[in-house]
Amino acid sequence: MSAVPGSRQNLIVAALTALATALMIVAYFAPIWWVSLTAPNYPPDAFPDGIRIHFHFNGVFNGCKAAGRGTRMASEIIQKDLSHEDERYNPITDQGKDIDRGAQGLDCVHEMNTINHYVGMFPIATGAPVEKPLAKFFFAFFAVMLLAFMLPRRKPRVIVLAIGCTLVAGWMLLDQYVFGALAAHVANYVSETATFFNEPEKIQVWGDNVTRITHLVIAGTIVAMVVLVLGVARLRIFSLLLALVPALLPVYFVITYAGWLWFFGHNLHPWGAFTVKPFMPTVFGEGKVAQFSTYSYPYWGYALLLGVMLCLLLALLIRRKQVREGTAE
Repeated sequence: MSAVPGSRQNLIVAALTALATALMIVAYFAPIWWVSLTAPNYPPDAFPDGIRIHFHFNGVFNGCKAAGRGTRMASEIIQKDLSHEDERYNPITDQGKDIDRGAQGLDCVHEMNTINHYVGMFPIATGAPVEKPLAKFFFAFFAVMLLAFMLPRRKPRVIVLAIGCTLVAGWMLLDQYVFGALAAHVANYVSETATFFNEPEKIQVWGDNVTRITHLVIAGTIVAMVVLVLGVARLRIFSLLLALVPALLPVYFVITYAGWLWFFGHNLHPWGAFTVKPFMPTVFGEGKVAQFSTYSYPYWGYALLLGVMLCLLLALLIRRKQVREGTAE
């Protein structure tokens, strides 16, 4: 079999990297992992998915759906508390209307927090307070790296990398400091953390730590950008890092997820209604705490991350061969 020409290899690398970039962008908005909690007081016909929450890179969101038509839950309760602005059901004029249209499911993030606080667990919003608000900048940084990786020649690659990193760094600094996103985030973090166990002095220290660590992470990210641009300009090995670092996104997520589960399970507040020993919540699979069963599994967003990893590892192998043969820099 004849060797694949250099131009065709470049095309394959660019296509694989472009596909990985698209998958990565979609993954940012996708649920990466889901956790569900079931117990006898949450019967399956009313809560078919249990108390379910979805983990994204930028936060934790409700995973519960509105009760389906024909289920006991749909026929017995109003799924949303009505305010004075909601139109009431009129049994005479509304007989033909679809009263389930627009129905909303239970807020299972709130429900999960309520359940957890009985054993002294802090609210979910306490987790990853630095990672979540900065995730969009990390993804933008990775996108710039991948755009540069598509280019086989060093000079245009360095130019794209330098311009892209400058734009991402500028966006991050403006958002966090000029537009006040960091201050607003820390204020919300302190408020959410104090929802059940309000110790103002202790929680304020946590808030100050979030601010300090965010400063360090932002500075570290900018330093990493400078090192990367200079490294790509001088050393070939740095060009391979442009794809290798984003390829490890599935690993970063699992490490971060497991680390914060450990934090929640080993920092139980003594004011909880029930006392349980520190424990490691289930990272993958099924677990049990008291009468509650927990289920923790990757969701479709994690499959996207694995797709990113596969595409980039294939592109890396081709580019590494090109560098050795001198058909790419």
